[in-house]
Amino acid sequence: MDNTKVYFKKVIYWVAVIIADIFIYMILGVLQMDYDDNYDSSKGEYWSLVSMNNQQLIFYFALQLWNILNIIGLIFIGRKIYKRTKYGT
Repeated sequence: MDNTKVYFKKVIYWVAVIIADIFIYMILGVLQMDYDDNYDSSKGEYWSLVSMNNQQLIFYFALQLWNILNIIGLIFIGRKIYKRTKYGT
């Protein structure tokens, strides 16, 4: 009975982490919509860094940083799963 309680807590923890991750992606996506709404073709090509103002650049780089952090997190999770399946620990 105690083992299922610990397992349930782990599941709840990881579901909360995934929901928080998706929420951050949603927020950054909404903030990126400012670029679409205010794009001016005279400033440069669409999605070029030159055509963005400082605030849009911050949101763009925040999204890219969040993508990199998620990839690093997936690599660590994949490594942990690999070790558990290979070595049985």
